Amino acid sequence: MLAKFAQIKQSILARIEAGEWQENDQVPSENQLAELFSCSRMTARRALTELVEAGVLERTQGIGTFVAGIKSQSSLLAIRNIADEIKDRGHGYSVKQLKLTQIAATRPVAVALGLEIGDFVYYSVLVHCEQDAPLQVEERFVNPELVPEYLQQDFTQLTPHEYLSKVAPLTEARHRIEAIIASEQMQQLLAIEPSEPCLQILRRTWSSKGVVSFARLVHPGSKFSLGGHLTFNG
Repeated sequence: MLAKFAQIKQSILARIEAGEWQENDQVPSENQLAELFSCSRMTARRALTELVEAGVLERTQGIGTFVAGIKSQSSLLAIRNIADEIKDRGHGYSVKQLKLTQIAATRPVAVALGLEIGDFVYYSVLVHCEQDAPLQVEERFVNPELVPEYLQQDFTQLTPHEYLSKVAPLTEARHRIEAIIASEQMQQLLAIEPSEPCLQILRRTWSSKGVVSFARLVHPGSKFSLGGHLTFNG
């Protein structure tokens, strides 16, 4: 049997999925949920907090908690596995692996990974989908010296982020975010119109041994946003 906080989350997600609660609709308060599910206020708070962190709900201090906007949202302040982000929203995740091979590094890739131009790097291209609709094209270049078995993986079962986190734990990351007009090929992969802008994230990640990967992540502008929450003390 599901824990009470999980039951509350499941109930809220079901009502949003069914269209009973629309974008910007207010959801029941902690007290109301606690009474409805015969649980403590702390349990109800945990359910709401986890849905807020997943981008499903938005909380406004002193006013209440509301159904978030329709765009999927990732944090500017944390690097999360996209499969987990999608599942946390109560949606289905799927992925298409388009490429997994070895190529010669171009100048930008070589500079990003700290290698020489022409050195071999591992290269993968995946399309991550939410509810069977493309949400992100992930183009990733990987340093083979630090991740020698990258090409032997099946990334339909384990995302590159999950795999790299296990074999070369992240110690540092840098990213640049920009709006772009997608190429014709990217438009096809994301199933978008030529006029739709996209959000591109260029990200380098380090382990304790050096630069592990350089990734280009492209999302349709109509389906994705970035956000974050900062708390200042003093």
